[in-house]
Amino acid sequence: MYRMRAAGLFSGIGGFELGLSRVGVTTELLCDNWAPAIAVLSQRFDAEVAGDVTELRSLPSVDVVTAGFPCTDLSQVGRKAGIGGDESGLVREVFRLVEHAKPMWLILENVPNMLTLHKGAPILAITSWLEERGWNWAYRLVDSQYFGVRQRRRRVFLVASRIEDPRQVLFADEAGVINGPRSHRAYGFYWTEGNRGLGWGEGVTPTLKGGSKLGISSPPAVWRPAGPIGEAIVRPSVEAGERLQGFRSGWTRIVPKEGTRWKLVGNAVTAPVASWIGQRLVGPGQPVDVHRTPLVPGAPWPSAAASVSGESEAWSLSERPLSVRNGQSLDSLLTDYGAAPLSLNATKGFAKRLEASTLRRRPDFTAALHAHVDFHSSRLATNA
Repeated sequence: MYRMRAAGLFSGIGGFELGLSRVGVTTELLCDNWAPAIAVLSQRFDAEVAGDVTELRSLPSVDVVTAGFPCTDLSQVGRKAGIGGDESGLVREVFRLVEHAKPMWLILENVPNMLTLHKGAPILAITSWLEERGWNWAYRLVDSQYFGVRQRRRRVFLVASRIEDPRQVLFADEAGVINGPRSHRAYGFYWTEGNRGLGWGEGVTPTLKGGSKLGISSPPAVWRPAGPIGEAIVRPSVEAGERLQGFRSGWTRIVPKEGTRWKLVGNAVTAPVASWIGQRLVGPGQPVDVHRTPLVPGAPWPSAAASVSGESEAWSLSERPLSVRNGQSLDSLLTDYGAAPLSLNATKGFAKRLEASTLRRRPDFTAALHAHVDFHSSRLATNA
């Protein structure tokens, strides 16, 4: 039985590669320029690991090339230089390599802002390059929380092929939106925010972020209403963070600094999403029957679109292709993989910003913040 082979560019800690391996796709080459990522990749995969993509002269003969290229110039909190920026512009190296290697499939991943930044200039640049060279393409905005992990992480995945129909990969599954109220035992939020937003998540954390280049970790916090005072508001351990991305706990343990591990985890591709795409590469499906309209040049880019044989269409698809029901709850995940109380100063600063803002919040959440502050203030005074 033939096994598909892949090469990964901007591999990070191997989210694409791990996800693909779970459906039988083997990785021949990984590439990343950051030493901590290289250390993880070298330990976790039996494949060549290359460094600077700009120095990579060619790719091995593979069926699939993946690239979660840098989002720094595209993200809402980044520099917003766009697709021509020094980091996000490295996607041109992907194009250089695949133009000569000619794999059957190309898969790209990046932030949703690529659809709206500079009126959609990033996605236009990518799709134009593909169309000019005769590639079919499809992209879809999907959310990791629908793949069995407890993290809200919205990302655009683009699949392209010179000969195959990428709609059979990205558009063959549709679970639709979740209806009706649901109860939760844990709620995620950004403790570093509080002025303009909370990143509030019911039963999920907000998106894990890479953090600063100084290696200062700032993972989201979680409120567990049933937790004892002083331990109800916590920060997940990095092992829990690895699980929130679909890796096994300890995946990045070879890296000694916690802040660096959080940056690696926050920048990763969610492995179960990669598995879904890989499963459809191995076994393509029939695109679902949903409303579609011609893709109008100059109009806002939709959350899902495709161009096959020169016909470009917007597709009415949700961010929830699958309905995974056996994922571990956020509360249980923190119990199993670890969490520590949010520090006194962090909680005080967040509560002060929140109460000075006009943001909507639950009264019992505000009360829990004050109880957390009072508990740790008293404890600090007692130990002084």
